[in-house]
Amino acid sequence: MRVLLGFMWLLHFLPLPILSRLGEAVGSLMFVVLGKRRRIALTNLRLCFPEKSESERHVLAKQHFRAYARSIFERAILWWAPKARVRKLIHVEPAVPQAAMEDGPTILLCPHFVCLDVAGVAARVIPVCSMYVPQKNAAFDALLRHGRERYGPVRLVTRKEGIKPILRALRDGLPYFMLPDMDFGAKDAEFVPFFGIPAATLTALGRIAATTGAKVIPVVATYLPNYQGWRVRFYPAWENYPGDDMVEATRRMNAFIEERAREAPAEYFWTHKRFKTRPPGEASFYE
Repeated sequence: MRVLLGFMWLLHFLPLPILSRLGEAVGSLMFVVLGKRRRIALTNLRLCFPEKSESERHVLAKQHFRAYARSIFERAILWWAPKARVRKLIHVEPAVPQAAMEDGPTILLCPHFVCLDVAGVAARVIPVCSMYVPQKNAAFDALLRHGRERYGPVRLVTRKEGIKPILRALRDGLPYFMLPDMDFGAKDAEFVPFFGIPAATLTALGRIAATTGAKVIPVVATYLPNYQGWRVRFYPAWENYPGDDMVEATRRMNAFIEERAREAPAEYFWTHKRFKTRPPGEASFYE
């Protein structure tokens, strides 16, 4: 692991276009070698894009592997490059909503696009709170924490700690950087449509917003064309959210994420078993 991390450190000296292309080449290899993940991605794309041909979905899956591997290589810049270089590579649209983030509780909704770490960097104009998954390897865990903490104060919360530290952080004025669009099982979730497929989706966004009165500001990071860097878009705070119906609030979240995934389909996280949890009696899509 230390050898791998040393190699990653060396990568941050490369110009971004070279680094990005290197990552894409590795992604092409991963698409061939990682058969299980390739099948998961193709299954997800078949479910979500039935209007596309099999060959079109195959191309899209390969593009995703290339985009994902590229994002891993580009983390070398996020973790070790001078902050001034990093900031020059991030194009924020329209601007970081710092005043809104400081004006009462705020949830930054960040869907699972491959560049999500860039969105986290862009948002770090004030201290924030974020969920953190501890890693088994101590060296890698330390590196991930370094990547999260080098851009300013951040309060990291593990899933085991539950929701109370998050509520406390929101009360303390720290925006909560939230990524709720994965299948975490049926607990605290509802089956709401995602690309027309019932998907077990956490209702936590609506529940936390209702409990704390937090505004929800979505933020999505994607690649700029021609290896110029990254685009981070902050969307207007959602109006009348969450309302009285948590299921409808969760449906609204999924609909928003679906719209963004259709805009940059190769960059959404298709190798996750998004539809793993099924309603009672329904067969698995992934067997």
